Amino acid sequence: MDHEEITRINNKSIAENSDKFTKDGRIIAAIDIGTTKIVAIIGAVSEEGKVKVLGMGKSNSQGVSRGVVLNIEKASASIQEAVRMAENESGIQFDNVYVGIAGQHIKSMKNRHSKYIQSKDNEIKQSDVDDLLEDMHNIALDAGEEIIHVIPQNYTVDNESGVKQPIGMFGKCLEANFHIVVGEIGSAKHIYKSVERADLKVDKMILEPLASSSAVLSNDEKEIGVVMVDIGGGTTDLAIYYDGILRHTAVIPFGGNVITMDIKDACGILHRQAELLKVQFGTALGEASPEDIVSIKGISGREPKKISIKFLSKVIQARMEEIIDHVVFEIENSGFVDKIGAGITITGGGALLKHLRQLMSYKTSLDVNVGYPSRALSAENQEVNLPIYSTSIGLLLSGYQLEKENEFKEVKNETEEVDDKLIDSEEEMEMEDEYGENNFFNQLKEKVGNFFEDKSSKM
Repeated sequence: MDHEEITRINNKSIAENSDKFTKDGRIIAAIDIGTTKIVAIIGAVSEEGKVKVLGMGKSNSQGVSRGVVLNIEKASASIQEAVRMAENESGIQFDNVYVGIAGQHIKSMKNRHSKYIQSKDNEIKQSDVDDLLEDMHNIALDAGEEIIHVIPQNYTVDNESGVKQPIGMFGKCLEANFHIVVGEIGSAKHIYKSVERADLKVDKMILEPLASSSAVLSNDEKEIGVVMVDIGGGTTDLAIYYDGILRHTAVIPFGGNVITMDIKDACGILHRQAELLKVQFGTALGEASPEDIVSIKGISGREPKKISIKFLSKVIQARMEEIIDHVVFEIENSGFVDKIGAGITITGGGALLKHLRQLMSYKTSLDVNVGYPSRALSAENQEVNLPIYSTSIGLLLSGYQLEKENEFKEVKNETEEVDDKLIDSEEEMEMEDEYGENNFFNQLKEKVGNFFEDKSSKM
């Protein structure tokens, strides 16, 4: 496609960029930097939260290990390749993107903060909630760490706890519990630098398990309690929801690549051969696998290697059980182990491993299903309805939600400023009226007093 045929899109505010909308919705661009692949995606998100993918590019991930950029030059080259494919397919050239972040450096913590309401009538406003969030972004952290997300859990207004939306309520003290996601500054900077060298600007980094959750989980699942497990190439991401609120996040430093390495070492074959074996013949249950033998071509003229599928499956099962044990630990550590009514939803490339659902259900005693991003996709995009694209689709949804929230806050704050000015003007007028009345009576009193003084002096 010629460069002249490509429309440039810059993810700025609506007022600054009317080209950011099509008949299908708001245009959002995102990049999913994974251990095995890098996906650049651009789509139109409708008011109903449906994504129409306009263009997508996928390249082999270079310079990335376990979700962390280790070689900026190689990672940037992979990003450029994926972006070029997405731009050519969509006919849209984009400058600003939302980027996923994961990796074993990610951790989460809980915090609580309060604020006294300063308004004259003690009404809680958007600015009060924003102040609490801003204070959370400034809490003390360990050296080399920074805050990625601050997510409110619930609010307390005076003695009324469990409040989800405090704006418009009246009270003297506003308190809130927060879930805070923290990552290493160095790792985040490496992502920023890789994207910038691809001539793009990062609008916001989004934790990948949050993005995946928005694509594969329904509101009903989030309300009743659900665990989302995204099994990627380098890491396994986890998010727990209950009562519609994110309660716990974790990144487990094992993924599909570790299984491939186990097969490579156990069978004495090449990495690419091990990956093919895993995809074509692998299963998470050794007992359910057949007794068949597969032949792997020998290298440099050597004899072919014969490998038992049952042996292959036992190697896979051993590593998958270790990953599941980590998942169980995180569920128990979250404090919501007895509130997982909807069970576990697995997604990501690893979710397609045969019999994984059965193994995880057996090990966790919870219902397990495979999550597809179908609920978020428009009807014409079913070719990307695969677990490996859950994070990519989720990044578009998360970016859309962030932009909508920012616009809402701007409008709300402007409205509150106007209301405050009107209240101040009314109070000034009341004071002027009161001053005018008092001044009139004082003048009248003074004139009457002077009249009687004149009378007495004449007498």
